[in-house]
Amino acid sequence: MDVVLIRHARPDVAPGICYGNLDLSLAVPMTPAPTAIVAALPVPQRVVTSPLLRAGDTAKALMRALTLAEPAIEVEPRLRELDFGDWEGKPWDVIPRAELDDWAGHLLEGRPHGGESAAQAMARVTAWADTLGGAQDSCIWVVGHAGPMRMLAAHWLRLPLDRTLGWELAFGASCLFRLGYTQPQLAWWNRGAA
Repeated sequence: MDVVLIRHARPDVAPGICYGNLDLSLAVPMTPAPTAIVAALPVPQRVVTSPLLRAGDTAKALMRALTLAEPAIEVEPRLRELDFGDWEGKPWDVIPRAELDDWAGHLLEGRPHGGESAAQAMARVTAWADTLGGAQDSCIWVVGHAGPMRMLAAHWLRLPLDRTLGWELAFGASCLFRLGYTQPQLAWWNRGAA
């Protein structure tokens, strides 16, 4: 089975703002354009999205850009972005340096913001990933967020999360994993919209 992970398009938020679970709309016009995102992707039999607006609206726009019959969009709460608690919506440069240092020093378990730790987010994201074992679809699109996409990469490639958290991932970019082999295979990462 092919699983195409697609990061949502650019959200309507000022640069330098901390957002994870903050429910943001997409910037207008949608960037990158939906037709550019879907241009080189395999056709999905199933489409799954995070419940956050920026992901759901990206998924809907991608379905409208397809010229084939649209599969229904499934909303999966476990695919939402990490909850940054008290930091949500604040500029990164006003968050106390000591809190940021504490978080960086305890990346997996730290939650100085009072929200969710990376380990907690990874547990829910990988719990969803583990449900795919019985899926009969040949291609699934998952429209979501950079954090969970990097968590899925760590899970499927059996890498430490701190390694994949640094992988670049642009708005509207896609990644393709092939599941069903002895070891999941990464076909591409961070493929930008044409």
